Amino acid sequence: MTRKTTTVGVAELKARLSEYLRSVRRGGDVTIHDRSEPIARLVPYAAQDARLVVREPLRRYRSLGKIPMPRPVKLRQDPVQLLLDERRSGR
Repeated sequence: MTRKTTTVGVAELKARLSEYLRSVRRGGDVTIHDRSEPIARLVPYAAQDARLVVREPLRRYRSLGKIPMPRPVKLRQDPVQLLLDERRSGR
């Protein structure tokens, strides 16, 4: 199902708030713009549908200590020296 999206300015929203809230109740979205910049969205409230589901972690490894570390990255320059040089330069 595709939602109907409406774009509205702040002044228009204030003047016709009830109308836009009815549209959201019917399943539509309202994007609110302030001087052509989008600042907020009104979307239907989903109380029961948007529950967080917590699942058990995968038991691939018995403990955190058993997880293999990735191979070190080989760099041409020392990253610590690069950071120190940047700090000294005042950037």
